[in-house]
Amino acid sequence: MKVLTFGEILLRLASPGYTRFFQKDCLETSFCGAEANVAVSLAILGVDSAFLTKLPKNDIAVSAVNSLRYFGVDTSKIVYGDGRMGLYYLEKGASQRPSKIIYDREYSTFSLSKLNDFDWNEIFKNIDWFHWTGIDPALSDDMIGICLEACKTAKSKGITISCDLNYRKNLWSSEKAQSIMPELMQFVDVCIANEEDADRTLGITAKNSIQEQGKIDKSDYICISNEICQRYGCEYVAFTLRESFSASVNGWSGILYNSKKGKAVFSPNYKIQLVDRVGGGDSFAAGLIYGLICGKDDKEAIDFAVAASCLKQTVEGDYNRTTVQEIEQLICQGGNGRIQR
Repeated sequence: MKVLTFGEILLRLASPGYTRFFQKDCLETSFCGAEANVAVSLAILGVDSAFLTKLPKNDIAVSAVNSLRYFGVDTSKIVYGDGRMGLYYLEKGASQRPSKIIYDREYSTFSLSKLNDFDWNEIFKNIDWFHWTGIDPALSDDMIGICLEACKTAKSKGITISCDLNYRKNLWSSEKAQSIMPELMQFVDVCIANEEDADRTLGITAKNSIQEQGKIDKSDYICISNEICQRYGCEYVAFTLRESFSASVNGWSGILYNSKKGKAVFSPNYKIQLVDRVGGGDSFAAGLIYGLICGKDDKEAIDFAVAASCLKQTVEGDYNRTTVQEIEQLICQGGNGRIQR
């Protein structure tokens, strides 16, 4: 089975370690992007994955593509045009100081994409699963039409569609998101989200849970999941549940709701000493897709997705570099951190 992810790959410029912006006279570079992160994670897990974007023709873009090829991601569908790569700046938080991200994506090659840049009938040849995120339509009005055309074409071909709602307040308002995302959601088979995503993009709010205070009411997420399925016809809804005790320590778990069974399953909860939380949700999405593709039952799939994303948050950079064996070992042994010899 082949998975295609669609989105923007970015250049990440991060303050070294846990320093403030320009506390040191250098920034550490790497490549990232929600949908690219998913493609890399899937490739490492052994899934045939491809990534689609639009890039400028320059050496930085070549390096970005090579970073994907290194992990075995198929980049043959990428299109090229004028412009520049998008980027973001990262300052990692610690203890009570939160992390900060500053986007510089306006007028990037991808955000300036037009509908005729993508021949979806050709692109979807030999594709079984299509994954996109709410970041895509947030980038431009043209991208809204592109996502709609992609979803319509994928649905007409019987391709499974997954979407991570991925609300980004620095890219669009909640009002704009709620005016756009419901139409796109009509095509989605697997919806992936967190509490804020569901609230800001779909207007569906958890009544009793306050993740920032470590308060999670599981019944909230069953109700939200059921409402999403009722409104949009999704087969699955998966939530990440993050308890933010501080910028350094988080609780991490997840829920998978199966609309055909009308039943939700929950993962174990991991207490993570964070190294780099950026990309945690993307590794969760990849782990869930992997689990569903491999025919795992609902409990096995959510356990795998949460364990994969738990390990990602102990790894520097956006890409998850953990293997199936390491993830399964965490699930079986609970992750005591003892040295492996």
